[in-house]
Amino acid sequence: MSESLTVAILGATGAVGTRMIDQLEASAISVKKVKLLASARSAGEIRQFRGENVVVEETTPESFEGVDIVLSSAGGSVSKKFLPEAVKRGAVCVDNTSAFRMDPDVPLVIPEVNEQAMYKHHGIIANPNCSTIQMVVALAPIYQAYGLKQVIVSTYQAASGAGQSAWKELDAEAQAHLDGDKMDAQILPTKGEKKHYPLAFNLLPQIDVFEDDGYTHEEWKMIHETKKIMLDDMDAGDIKVTATCVRVPVAVGHGESVYFEVADQSATAKDIQAKLAAAPGVVLQDDPDHQIYPQPLLAEGKRDTFVGRVRPDLENAGAFNMWVVSDNLLKGAAWNAVQIAERLVADDLVRVPENSQL
Repeated sequence: MSESLTVAILGATGAVGTRMIDQLEASAISVKKVKLLASARSAGEIRQFRGENVVVEETTPESFEGVDIVLSSAGGSVSKKFLPEAVKRGAVCVDNTSAFRMDPDVPLVIPEVNEQAMYKHHGIIANPNCSTIQMVVALAPIYQAYGLKQVIVSTYQAASGAGQSAWKELDAEAQAHLDGDKMDAQILPTKGEKKHYPLAFNLLPQIDVFEDDGYTHEEWKMIHETKKIMLDDMDAGDIKVTATCVRVPVAVGHGESVYFEVADQSATAKDIQAKLAAAPGVVLQDDPDHQIYPQPLLAEGKRDTFVGRVRPDLENAGAFNMWVVSDNLLKGAAWNAVQIAERLVADDLVRVPENSQL
């Protein structure tokens, strides 16, 4: 599809939505018109797109008339309400919420890993969770070359992963603590919980709500999204995945300590480093002699996934550890969504199949 398109950004004033505007502006997509959609509270605000002022509109079902692509990051309930309406009107939607990720009829896509899954879309394509995206981008070339038996990940997730309000609360808490005042926590670890704890100068081993098995929903997502992306089955047993997710007092950029066991035990750390260095979307930063390794501060504002500290596990043959960092608002959200949209255009998939049911 080479003609110019109309693109709507749903949730345009949020932390991810504002970055979607920037990433779309810099993308290869020929945009005829952009529509910025948000809640009634944000309607009337002005944003810029390619040098032009664009007025933010309140979202209604009619907002999607004439729209070709929707980039959505306005929360799961909003996506469930409005994206089927957009599809009815002929738009293809890329959703950055958890609303459709585990729907068996909705592809869960990281373009570097499973672009072919987009060909099965019925109008909606889901963006994986930010923490899942960067881990799978790093694991995919290893899996393709040497197979994977098990993955154990511990995450160090930035405040911005919980939204703009959590990011602002972290800043306010830090300032209060430095001023000797009481830190007022109203949001984290998750807004719907009964208790809230400060993130500043603290670590919170809870992201999202706890499930009955003792895992948080964020951990559940990492486990099952990884399997769906890599094995096309959220419950597949071919790769065992375990996650512990922790919120840390960092503004932007998730870090992950990833332990993995490969099937081909002839693989060495140097082999794995070489595969990572050649992989799309990956930047290898791995020079311990010169203290070169990925850091959130250095990853902020960049589209890539950064990998370092690749080393063999000294106790288990065929096992390795690595450190993975990425900007959770870009590759973990806005850029991955725009990247999917770019591939939809390039592969001529900006059309809703007939008789799609959502």
